[in-house]
This record gives sequence, C-alpha cells and structure tokens, in this order.
Amino acid sequence: MMARIGKKQLEKLQKKYKTDEAVAKLYGLTRQGIHRLRKKYAIPSISDKNSERNQIIKRLKTQGHSAVALAKKYSISTTQVYRILNDS
Repeated sequence: MMARIGKKQLEKLQKKYKTDEAVAKLYGLTRQGIHRLRKKYAIPSISDKNSERNQIIKRLKTQGHSAVALAKKYSISTTQVYRILNDS
C-alpha cells in the first residue's frame, strides 16, 4: 500500500531530506516507490541540480584540492567525488 503523499508534501520532503531513500525511510516505503511518486508529480530529482556542483568539484580537484576535502565540503562520500571526477 502506497502512503498518501501529495505533490506539495513530497516537494517539501525532498528539499529537507535530499534523497528518495531518506524520504522513503520516513514512510516505510522503498526508494523506488518515492521515485515513482516524483515521476507521477513531475518533480525533478535533486541530482538533476548537481551538474553545477560537479563542475566545481572537477575544477577544484584540478587546482589541487583533495578528494577527501571536497567530500567534506559538499557533504558527499569520497567515492562519490571519484565518480564525479571519472565522469566525462
């Protein structure tokens, strides 16, 4: 059974919790269930907004910043920093 989450409520939850997985945990749902709701309501993913951040991370890395420092600065994992750097 899908929890009743309206469009406005889902938008607020996404801004506060950032990921589908975090929102899903609040309601005892799956990440995929929240993803389906976002698609139903035409709410873009937060990750769609990360391209600017990713470009900044790439630039800072070429300027000598460490992956660990960048991960801390942007509150992401070091693994995610390396994924961003390896993405063409």
